[in-house]
Amino acid sequence: MNRYDARELAAALNLEPHTEGGFYRRTYQNDLEPMIDTPGGKRHLMSSIYYLLTEDAPIGHFHLNRSDIVHYYHVGDAIEYSLILPDGTLKTVVMGADVLGGQHLQLYVPGGVWKASRLLDGEHGFGLISEAVSPGFDYADMRLGERDELSERFAQHRALIDKLAL
Repeated sequence: MNRYDARELAAALNLEPHTEGGFYRRTYQNDLEPMIDTPGGKRHLMSSIYYLLTEDAPIGHFHLNRSDIVHYYHVGDAIEYSLILPDGTLKTVVMGADVLGGQHLQLYVPGGVWKASRLLDGEHGFGLISEAVSPGFDYADMRLGERDELSERFAQHRALIDKLAL
């Protein structure tokens, strides 16, 4: 694998800061099909992004999406995902290249699940994934989690929420 740093990678992929943390760029939206009706309005059938966490921006803060999302690990250090299901169950999944060590190359997160991510320590200083979102992503369908609200709702996960929520 070629050695490069997070800034070079972000520049090469033309990434910009994301409101939830990290960096992103929309790489695809299904423009060939008609928009579909959703409870939030008309949406593309599918969209996709690159998403990068770095040592300088190591956290994707807790947020909730209406759409289903499939994450695909590409390169760099492992990324840990914390998922709080609607019933309050916490699920932790690590995405990375060490499949035999229990890491995952793909992760499905259904709409309605609170999700946060954090870059794990490693040799690269970044982790790069892609996300495929269906129906396609729209900011109107995403809600950033507020620390106080999430801590009250999911008190059993307060320590994690304190680390990963705004």
